[in-house]
Amino acid sequence: MKIAVVHQYYLMPGMSGGSRFNELARLWSDAGHEVTVIAGTVDYGTGTVPERYRGRLTTWEQDGSVRVCRCWVPPVYAKGYLGRMMAFAGYTMSAAWATRALDDADVVIATSPPLLAAIPGWIAAHLAGRKKPWVFEVRDLWPESAVTTGVLRKESLLTRGLYAIEAWAYRTADRINVLTPAFEEDIVARGLADRAKIVFVPNGADVELFTPGPRDNDARRELGWGDRFVVMYAGAHGRANALGQLVEAAALLRDRSDILIACVGDGPERAGLQAAAAARGLDNIRFHGAVAKDRMPAIVRAADVGAAVLQNNPTFRTVYPNKVFDYMACARPTLLAIDGVARELVCDQARAGVFAEPENARAIADAIRRLADEPALRSELGERGRAWVLANATREALAQRYLDVLDRLVREQGRA
Repeated sequence: MKIAVVHQYYLMPGMSGGSRFNELARLWSDAGHEVTVIAGTVDYGTGTVPERYRGRLTTWEQDGSVRVCRCWVPPVYAKGYLGRMMAFAGYTMSAAWATRALDDADVVIATSPPLLAAIPGWIAAHLAGRKKPWVFEVRDLWPESAVTTGVLRKESLLTRGLYAIEAWAYRTADRINVLTPAFEEDIVARGLADRAKIVFVPNGADVELFTPGPRDNDARRELGWGDRFVVMYAGAHGRANALGQLVEAAALLRDRSDILIACVGDGPERAGLQAAAAARGLDNIRFHGAVAKDRMPAIVRAADVGAAVLQNNPTFRTVYPNKVFDYMACARPTLLAIDGVARELVCDQARAGVFAEPENARAIADAIRRLADEPALRSELGERGRAWVLANATREALAQRYLDVLDRLVREQGRA
């Protein structure tokens, strides 16, 4: 089977961020399928465009056995929310142009965000008048997330246009893959798609890469954590993540010199967060910046607890943060300040974490104290998390589950 993937955020080697499709593409290719990815040229950890892509509309390269087309993205991604919107629009145009090389694909996947990825995905499926099945994947509800976090005004012309594109994508796609069951409920409740059209292939973890191990490792020494109890947040530093709640929790933990909150990742809010922590004289929270994905397993193992936090926002009750799967795979307990389906998964189903009310610094600080003072609880939560991932969320099992969806679509198309 020839699989085409439209994914602006497909990682470059050594780049930080979510590697879902890097791993899926590799596993599909290893299984004998031909995989081509239409990706962007920005290193989203730094906001820069590597020299080898500059001045070129498209650059074709290999990522192992996966063929990748890097498409032009304006070098303004890191320049605020307007810059990010311009980067999305630029990628949409260059990716639409690059789809000319995909006229032999058997099936197309377009994954959002950005929501505009649906446009080159639809074009790739309709090249030369040959209708191929296509899957629209929802990793986050857009534009709803942007509205509820205050990035977009609900009644603006831009927002209304994005809602129209969202509805069009659901209507024209042959299947909609959602990463959480709450996304399915939202789409069905709004009358945007029938339930029969929706499939559920969630995120997971590479359990061969993210494995349990001792906390006293090279990563802990390189990061200067010493023997402190470390609560580590890994991921984006943006408005939606509301990492100010970790700064506030650190202020409430001044009396515990043995506890350190460590933030790994980058984003538009990082500089302000660092300045706020410095202004308050907090030496118990550190911001380490973005690191390459292949370093993350050792960093997760070096931590005592993995943190997952977001704004106290009703939209975020629908999401599974990717990072919790990696924490659980490394047998590290999760401090979860996200309510909704994430709480159901981590705290109720896997029984692998402790919940604290989002943006409630006192509740977060109290949860950290509890985890620091109860090593037996940490061990129990970590072991249960690893067991749950092995049983439910390995990349290998999810890659095959996705392949089954794609294979059925291609066979249905052949009979049509």
